Amino acid sequence: MKIAIIGHGKMGREVEKVALSRGHEIVCIIDCDNRDDFQSEAFRSADVAIEFSVPVAGMSNVLASFAENVPVVSGTTGWLDEATAAEIEQLCAGGATLLHATNFSLGVNVTMAANRLLARLLAPYPEYHASLEEVHHIHKLDHPSGTAITLSEQLVSANERYCSWAETDIPAPGVLPVRALREGEVPGIHTVTWTSPDDSITLRHEAKSRHGFAVGAVVAAEWLAKAPRGHRYSMADVLGLSDI
Repeated sequence: MKIAIIGHGKMGREVEKVALSRGHEIVCIIDCDNRDDFQSEAFRSADVAIEFSVPVAGMSNVLASFAENVPVVSGTTGWLDEATAAEIEQLCAGGATLLHATNFSLGVNVTMAANRLLARLLAPYPEYHASLEEVHHIHKLDHPSGTAITLSEQLVSANERYCSWAETDIPAPGVLPVRALREGEVPGIHTVTWTSPDDSITLRHEAKSRHGFAVGAVVAAEWLAKAPRGHRYSMADVLGLSDI
């Protein structure tokens, strides 16, 4: 498979290593200093582009890829808000193809499925109260993390006792409290805790390195290269977890 890499920071370089180790060809690498290469024949030859950049560049990178009819796997967080999501959906309806995930770790995506299931199972029991904490390295710009936002939105959607989430330490009725910490070089820790007067249930995922994220992104690219065009996909589609 021919892969274009957009963003050649730590994650981009890790994706490059993983892709090469799995027998793929890197046909183009685009970073902030060579954005004209979006219009190159090398970029257009890619079966899939894998994009890990910064929030301010995420939308423009995806749109530039769409303009060249290259499907995109995007792991950049902090750019896909309600307005941009609506624009992306329109473009996908017109034939563009995007697979966006806040976290490509295979383990995190299984954890997300467990999070949805646990939220549904505990919905009838008001004595259980949920909270979420995420810890990342000091270089991460957005907070809470995209993964924490996804986990929070999933929990709120699956449990009718919660109507929203907020980045706060102070509990409020119907609001899931989310706490974001930035420490050292932590790749990522996400913890969902349900507490009652009688016990606690903890769902926790800890990343050991960026390698797991890169593997998941390349697995997603392999899947997307064979998927029907004109859709917006997620890792739940890749892993067959959409119904959980």
